[in-house]
Amino acid sequence: MRRLQPGAGPTLPTIITLAFLFLLSSPMPTDPNPDEPAAIDLYLELMAKTLAASIYDESAWSVLNYGRPGWKGLRHPRRFASALFKYFLGQMAAKRSTILVKQWGFKEPERKDGRDFPFIGYTMIGLRRLENIRFCTEEVLRHKVPGDLIETGVWRGGTTIFMRALLQAHGVTDRKVWVADSFQGLPATSGDGDDWDLSRNDYFKVSLAEVKANFAKFGLLDGQVEFLPGWFCDTLPSAPITRLAVLRLDGDLYSSTMDALKNLYHKVSPGGYVIVDDYQSWASCRRAVTEFLDGLGLKPEIKTIDQDGVYWRKE
Repeated sequence: MRRLQPGAGPTLPTIITLAFLFLLSSPMPTDPNPDEPAAIDLYLELMAKTLAASIYDESAWSVLNYGRPGWKGLRHPRRFASALFKYFLGQMAAKRSTILVKQWGFKEPERKDGRDFPFIGYTMIGLRRLENIRFCTEEVLRHKVPGDLIETGVWRGGTTIFMRALLQAHGVTDRKVWVADSFQGLPATSGDGDDWDLSRNDYFKVSLAEVKANFAKFGLLDGQVEFLPGWFCDTLPSAPITRLAVLRLDGDLYSSTMDALKNLYHKVSPGGYVIVDDYQSWASCRRAVTEFLDGLGLKPEIKTIDQDGVYWRKE
C-alpha cells in the first residue's frame, strides 16, 4: 500500500461532488417516493456553505494590505510614521511570500448576509444571495424558460460555480454558464459618479487561470462553462450568447452595470430573472439600473434579497 504524503488526497470540493454523485447512483430505497430531492438539497446546501466559506472559522480573518502613505500625511507626523512602518512591514512580508492577517471571530449573520469579505472561500455574496440564485435558477428550470445563466463580475468564481452546480444537480445538459470578468480587478472609476475606486485593491484581482482552477476543484470545469475575459464594454457587445434565463450583475460601478444591461438585458427571455448584487449598497449601480429601466419605460417589480441585492422577473 502506498502511503500518502501529508496534504495529499482529495480536496473538500472534490469530496462534496463525489458524495453527491454517489448518492444519486446508489440503489434507490424501496419506498415508492425515492428521496432524490433530499440528496440534491444536501449537495447544494453544502456547496453554498463551502463556496461562502461559512464552515471555516478562519474565513473571518482579514488580510492587512498597507498601502504607501501619501505625502499629505506629513501633516500628522505620528500617524504618518505609523503608516510608513506598516507599509514597509507589509513589503517585507510580501518578499518572504508571507501575508499579514488580523484574526476576527466568525459571525454567522454577517456571512449569511454577505457583510464581510472572506479570507478564504470562493464568493463574498453570502448565503442569502446564493439562496436567491438557487430560487431563480430552479424557477426557470421548472417553468422551462429558455436560456443560459451569466454573472458579470465573478471575483473567484464562486457564484458561477454554484450556477453550474445547480445545472448538474438537476441533470441539465442543454444550458451554459457564462463567466464574465476582467480577471484583473475593477476598472478605474469614471466620471459617472461612481462611489469608490477599488481598481488598486489586489483583493479583487483574480486571474482567469485561478477561476478556472476553482471550477476544476469542484469537478465543474467542462463544456457547459464559457469564459468572457476582458472589460465588459469590449466583451459583452459581441458575446456569442443567444438567450439568457438568469442575468446576474455584480459589476459595482455605473459603467459596468450599464454595459451589462445595454448588451444583455434584451437577451433575457420573458419569465427569466435579473439579479443586481449592488443595487442597494452602491448608489452608482442603482442609478444605472434606474436610468436604463426608465429609458425603456419599464417598471418591473423589484424585490429585495438582503441589504445589498435585488431581483425581478422579466415580463
